[in-house]
Amino acid sequence: MRRVAEVDGATVLWHPQGALVKRPFADGRELRIPGDEAWQLVDRPSTTAAIAFARPGARHSLWLMWRDGVFSQWYVNFERGSRWRGACFDLVDEKLDLVVDADGTIRLKDEDELVEAARRGYLDEADVRAELERVLADPPWPTGWENWSPDPSWPAPALPDGWDVVGG
Repeated sequence: MRRVAEVDGATVLWHPQGALVKRPFADGRELRIPGDEAWQLVDRPSTTAAIAFARPGARHSLWLMWRDGVFSQWYVNFERGSRWRGACFDLVDEKLDLVVDADGTIRLKDEDELVEAARRGYLDEADVRAELERVLADPPWPTGWENWSPDPSWPAPALPDGWDVVGG
């Protein structure tokens, strides 16, 4: 992703539709919940363009997504331990996502993964759901960035040196 701005303590990051993103795969399938199996990162093209508002230490990030140049949704990714490492943000994904379509329809995504990750002891389901309730009580959307578009001269972002260093 490309750093675009700093707004109210959040770093605004952008990636174009079609940009390669790294996904964990094991035995030919994408891993949704970590386990003991051997895995590797595989490049996959993004199906949407997005900007993300990421704040170190926050319990969620807010993403705005466009498909084929049309704003489609706000996406709240619940997470913990978010910190900027100089090359990227490190965080622990807490599985649950809140999707708000451009028409205002609200839905939850990956509740089954939240329940399974909690069962395995990776996270506290009640804590994640409490953050969901805080977000719903004080929605971070709309942002004023819904009509934003990137500079057309920007190349697709590339991963910076050091993105894969663990614990840096």
